[in-house]
Amino acid sequence: METRSINKLSTLLVVVAFATVYVVWGSTYFFIQMALNGIPPMIMGAMRFVAASVLLLGWCYLKGDKIFDKQTIKASVISGLFTLFIANGIVIWVEKFIPSAMVAIMVSANPIWFVILDKVNWKVNLKSRSTIWGLVIGFSGVILLFGEAFSKSVAGGVDTQHLVGLLLLIVGPIAWAGGSLYSKKTATNAPVRVNTGWQMMAAGIAFIPAGFIDNEYATFHISAVPAQTWMAVVYLIFFGSIAAFSAYVWLLQVRPATQVSTHSYVNPVIAVLLGVFFAGEVISWMQVLGLVIILLSVLLVNLSKYSFSKTAAVKAIKPAPLKKTDAVLVEKLCGVNP
Repeated sequence: METRSINKLSTLLVVVAFATVYVVWGSTYFFIQMALNGIPPMIMGAMRFVAASVLLLGWCYLKGDKIFDKQTIKASVISGLFTLFIANGIVIWVEKFIPSAMVAIMVSANPIWFVILDKVNWKVNLKSRSTIWGLVIGFSGVILLFGEAFSKSVAGGVDTQHLVGLLLLIVGPIAWAGGSLYSKKTATNAPVRVNTGWQMMAAGIAFIPAGFIDNEYATFHISAVPAQTWMAVVYLIFFGSIAAFSAYVWLLQVRPATQVSTHSYVNPVIAVLLGVFFAGEVISWMQVLGLVIILLSVLLVNLSKYSFSKTAAVKAIKPAPLKKTDAVLVEKLCGVNP
C-alpha cells in the first residue's frame, strides 16, 4: 500500500512539474519584458538570480543540506552559466527590442538541439518515429507562427540590432540544450534544490560584470523603478526561477531530456496568449494554426515515452532517483499536498 502511494505521488509530481515548466516559463517572457520597463537587462538578471539563489541556498542550509560540495558546485556552475547566463541572458537582452512572443517562438528550436546534442541517446530518439515527427511538425509550427512577423520585418528592412538579436536567438537554444544535457549527465547525489541554487548563483554573479560591459550602471537609478516592474521581478524570482527552474532540473533527472525539452513548444503558446489578452497584441488565423500544430507536436513527442497503462507508468517512475527531500521540494514549490 505504501509503495503504491509513493508511485502515485511520483506520477503526480511529474505531471505538476511539467505543468509548472509549461505554464510558468511561458509567462516569464511576458514578465521579463515588463521588468525591463525600468531595469536594464543585465542588472535585472543579476537581481533575479542572485536573490533566488540566496533564498534557495538559505533554505537548503536550514534543511541541513550539504551545500559546499566541490563536485556539486562545479557541475552546477558550468550548467548554470550555459542555461541561465548565456541562453537566458540572450532572451533577456533581446527583449529590449524584440516582442516577447516572438522571442519565445525563436527559442522553440530547443527540442531539435536536444536531439542533435544528446549523442548518447541517438539510437533511442532516432528509432522513435513519433518523436522525430513531433519535432519536425513542431518546428514547422514555429516557422508558421513566426513567418508572418518575420516577413513583415524583412519587408520593412531589418536593422543591425534586430539582426544581431535574431542571430543570438539561434545561439541561445544551443547553449540551453548543451547546459541542460551537461546538468543531466553530471548529476550528483546532492538534492535538486542545492544544484538549482548554485546554478542560479553562478548566473547571477556573471550578470554583474555583464552590466558594466553593457554600460547599464551609468544610467540606472533604482529610485526611478516603478512598482509594476518590481512586481514582475518578484514573480520572476519566486515563480520563474525558484519554482519553474527547480521543477525543470528535477525533471531532467527523472524523465528523458527530449521529453523535458517539449516545454519550448508550449511556452510560445502561453507567451502569445498573454500578449493578446494583456498586451493588446493581435493574433491572426495563421498564428492560431501555428499554435494548434505546436500542441500536436507535443502530443507526438510524448507519445513514445508515456504509457497509458498503470504498470508501465509505475515502471517509468520507479528507476528515477527521487529522494524524499526532492519530493518535498517539488511539493512545496508546486503546491502539491500529499
